[in-house]
Amino acid sequence: MRTGGPFRTGAAVWTRTLNYRHAFHAGNFADLVKHALLLAVLGRLTREAEPLTVIDTHAGAGLYALQDEAAQRSGEARAGVARLIADPLAPTILKPLVAAVRDCNPPGPLQVYPGSPWLAVGALRRDDSYVGCELRPDDHGALTVNLAPLRGGPRVELLQADGYDVATQWLAQGRGRTLLLIDPPFERADDYACVAELIAGRPDPVRQPALIWTPLKDLETFDAFLDVLERARPASLVAAQARLRPLDDPMRMNGCAVVLVDAPDVEAEARTVCAWAAAHLGSPGGCALVDRLAG
Repeated sequence: MRTGGPFRTGAAVWTRTLNYRHAFHAGNFADLVKHALLLAVLGRLTREAEPLTVIDTHAGAGLYALQDEAAQRSGEARAGVARLIADPLAPTILKPLVAAVRDCNPPGPLQVYPGSPWLAVGALRRDDSYVGCELRPDDHGALTVNLAPLRGGPRVELLQADGYDVATQWLAQGRGRTLLLIDPPFERADDYACVAELIAGRPDPVRQPALIWTPLKDLETFDAFLDVLERARPASLVAAQARLRPLDDPMRMNGCAVVLVDAPDVEAEARTVCAWAAAHLGSPGGCALVDRLAG
């Protein structure tokens, strides 16, 4: 059962946005939670023989320099991935992410952090596919360059296109087993509504799984979003929250959540990841909550 205030929907809920250029935030606590659970889900899905396609609706640049001005000014990687790499007692579920970070860095201080495209392509098999959508011309160009060393593995298609539209069309065509990776920057006032519409519009009888990342600023926004997702009647719905501090300042990103819709059961992994992030990267008021809302 969810905690917090009444579950309301309406324009006020959907207009709280973030100015979230990822160069400032790469390797922060939210990336660690999202990417550890992405790798856990892909680990489950790639155990099945049927080929898998990942549709990444907001791919970004693929790799992020941690020594440039933006990352140095925010300090979020030092408070996130650097602490993870330095923790010899980090949970086993975080080890694949640690290995991936090390693989794309030379020895010594971390130079780059791998985004979802790099991690997904690295986790997929030769018969699988990755479709990355990125609207920003600069990020799309960087994504094309950054993923070039990974060619020769799964099929990779990089589109400068609206990821919501691409995912909707792909699902409507029934093109096989698919994981939706939905990770908006929440700069648009309608991002929550677009995500909910995409989830509700997945065609029957096979409703493809989705992993959704969201910021946690206040409970009103998050509870309203979960309420809308529940109305889509998914077979399973799990909300994993890593709260770094109490949700009492709606102008700050107080934590993050990963919402798993009709995805493999990684609830235990989610509890471990969120608990580690809250305990090691948060304030004394932080906590982890994982709720199964359907299924």
